[in-house]
Amino acid sequence: MSSELHEWIVPPEEYSPGRLDRWLVAHAPEHSRAKWQELIRGGQVTVNGQAAKPNHTLRTGDGIRAVIPPPLPTEVAAENIPLNVVYEDEDLIVINKPPGMVVHPAPGHAGGTLVNALLHHVTDLQGIGNELRPGIVHRLDRETSGLLVAAKHERALFQLARQFKAREVRKEYVALVWGRTRDIRGTIAEPIGRDPRNRKKMSTRAPAGRAAVSHFTVLKRYESCTLVRVTIETGRTHQIRVHMAHLGHPVVGDTLYSRRSHPILPVPATRQLLHAEKLSFTHPVTGMEIALTAPIPEDFKRVLDALDASGGGKGTT
Repeated sequence: MSSELHEWIVPPEEYSPGRLDRWLVAHAPEHSRAKWQELIRGGQVTVNGQAAKPNHTLRTGDGIRAVIPPPLPTEVAAENIPLNVVYEDEDLIVINKPPGMVVHPAPGHAGGTLVNALLHHVTDLQGIGNELRPGIVHRLDRETSGLLVAAKHERALFQLARQFKAREVRKEYVALVWGRTRDIRGTIAEPIGRDPRNRKKMSTRAPAGRAAVSHFTVLKRYESCTLVRVTIETGRTHQIRVHMAHLGHPVVGDTLYSRRSHPILPVPATRQLLHAEKLSFTHPVTGMEIALTAPIPEDFKRVLDALDASGGGKGTT
């Protein structure tokens, strides 16, 4: 990939063009304001042939020249890992993530992650920041399956992140939880923060918790557990798992937030039975509404089918 050259003349109809960095974002929104500021400070943007600062005040007739270097190859290795692609275009990709897959490389998970797989699958990445990598907008826990969106360039990442922050993205999950919920539907609005006694856990009792809101609706009740649909307004770490455990109905198979003994299921759960089933958002470039659905995976469905056939769990562990 070669450097991109952009040249503009501030037109006479712009009587008050304003700051250089804001003008560039308005006229070249494929790059974020932070990216433009980085390029300006690095000397890759000039005004009338001279270096400038991000807050430089433009005037009508100013000539702007920007040289954008190609993104550097990422140090993360591309791996030929099969992906279930639900939607893809030149701006973004949506994956139905299988359970057991880590999203980002991290200590102990240097390979086999969703990012490794995306680097192999996506051949038209434009890069995020200075690196040729996908932009992960949100995450799913390792054992949670379902829909996850990644951006192919900065403009898409910026717009998608804005939608998530503004709570404009609709995220619906299906979860099998222990016990029979008292209410058919309800809202959990309990702040979530790091558990002061166990740094691996999140908690509604954290002293500095952040606002978190989850809405649940019962889909089906069994003898020992309940199938619920959960819509989340916020995206805190482990949010659904923490909120359902707070109600006394932890997610089936979740060993971190459920320490009690539970009834034996006719088919055992081999992971937390939580699935990101539906995802709706506005396309970051075209403005079209995107609404996607991922069916419940086979391991989750086997447990539900067995419960339907048996009438629920029997006995205790």
